[in-house]
Amino acid sequence: MKQILPALSLALTLFTGQALTAENVLASRLSALLGQERQALSLISNARLSALTTLPLTAERNVGTSLQSVSYNNAFLTSLPTATGGPQWQCLSEALYFEARGETATGLFAVGEVIMNRVDSNAYPDSLCSVINQGTGRKFACQFTYTCDGRPEQISEQSSWRRVGKVARLLIDGADRNLTEGATHYHTTAVSPSWARRFPRTAKYGVHLFYRQPTRSASN
Repeated sequence: MKQILPALSLALTLFTGQALTAENVLASRLSALLGQERQALSLISNARLSALTTLPLTAERNVGTSLQSVSYNNAFLTSLPTATGGPQWQCLSEALYFEARGETATGLFAVGEVIMNRVDSNAYPDSLCSVINQGTGRKFACQFTYTCDGRPEQISEQSSWRRVGKVARLLIDGADRNLTEGATHYHTTAVSPSWARRFPRTAKYGVHLFYRQPTRSASN
């Protein structure tokens, strides 16, 4: 036992010494790298350094506007950069274009809310494209008439397309949905569907009336 203890002490001393040496080497190398970085940065002008470390304006980065600043008016939409997106954004933009492009800004957001609310509802498919194209293939038997009326879907009004695209982008990015009280249906004042007599109306914007689908209670 007396012979083992000195051996353990020597091994521990050697190990500790090696660890300290490794730490010293690492610290020395890190200090050298930082010195090289400082030297390189010193060769760059202050103006250039500021340009490299400052984020571009929001509009130049084409990112969504802060949700707190969303306003339901045309001036606000006009101030936003042109929006882009993937297939889900494309589907929502097309739905807004063909269903409500002539609507007020508030009405446009409200129509978008209905589509978003359907995605969140267990009674409907779980993606924008699936909700919008539900029933397509049966003429006049789909959820959104423009997808099954037999007429080609052509985007001819570019200013309207840019406008609806911005609304779609904001809604997909999480803009508040507080205009329709959870509505899942709408129709224009030009028609009077049978379900409108059974569903509670929640809002009216422009020529669109909005309704919430009644919740079915389980039977005993």
